[in-house]
Amino acid sequence: MTTLEDIDIRGMRHCETTALGVLLRHQGLDLSEPMLFGLGSGLSFIYWDGKNLDFPFLGGRVKPFELTRNLAERLDLELLVQETTSPRKAWENVAASIDAGRPVGLQLDSYHLDYFASKVHFGAHVVAMYGYDDHDAHLVDTDQQGGAVSTSLISLARARAARGPMTARHRSFTLTVPENPPSVQDLVIPAITVCAHAFLNPPIANLGHRGIEKAGKLIPGWLQRTDTPRRDLPQAAVLMERAGTGGALFRNLYRDFLAECAQWIDSGRLRTGLALYTEAAIMWTEAAELITKAGESGDGGCLAQAGAVVGDLARIEREAMQALSRLRE
Repeated sequence: MTTLEDIDIRGMRHCETTALGVLLRHQGLDLSEPMLFGLGSGLSFIYWDGKNLDFPFLGGRVKPFELTRNLAERLDLELLVQETTSPRKAWENVAASIDAGRPVGLQLDSYHLDYFASKVHFGAHVVAMYGYDDHDAHLVDTDQQGGAVSTSLISLARARAARGPMTARHRSFTLTVPENPPSVQDLVIPAITVCAHAFLNPPIANLGHRGIEKAGKLIPGWLQRTDTPRRDLPQAAVLMERAGTGGALFRNLYRDFLAECAQWIDSGRLRTGLALYTEAAIMWTEAAELITKAGESGDGGCLAQAGAVVGDLARIEREAMQALSRLRE
């Protein structure tokens, strides 16, 4: 039975950055959530559909755990990742870290957590764990989920053992900050340009600016894609706005990251990128509202409007990333 007392249990908007913030603040490195997201080159886009999906999914960030790996590499952090097929070994890995005075990050399926009101399987959820007793694990999750929360050890074991899309094998991880960490101000331009180049040069048409353009063409047909539009369309909009994205499909977080960088860097290209992502954030929320309205009313005109907005977003974000990709010049 161990609970760490000196934990800053600040919940934030996105699960992975919330957990990263807990682990880094415990070692004296306190960065804003937008800065964690931006330094991890977290922004992306994916249009994901398939026979195994009830309805298309719009994603706004890089694939699970890539943000953590990017951040660790950029900040010269020692990232120790442990995975196992053994539930017993998985628990020993976590308990050993907490007993040694270190909070630990966990990737798991949020469906099984006691405090989660939304019972939807999501195998890429990330929490920070800072204590346990005979019955419960003490976690830090997003503000939306309650910040400092507890779940039974049984439910935690189920969440960690879950298999399915985006799950990992009982993944746990710790971060160690070096004695002389690099200057954050020196790292933001590489983080921005790497993110921009990936967005502008996607390997397939479902990703980056090409994925947004594709989504704009397909969204008008979404009423024909489902037998339950009153459920599926509003649910898609909720995932865009409130499923740990920080709103506007992570564009609010990236806008705020660029604004923070603009306080340090005097660059017309950065100001262009910031202005365009400020506009994009508003438009993604508008698209989500139109998708909700279409589901509630059955009005295909709302989806046509949403598709047009998303089509414009493909151009706006492409122009933003073209400017940001040239920050080194």
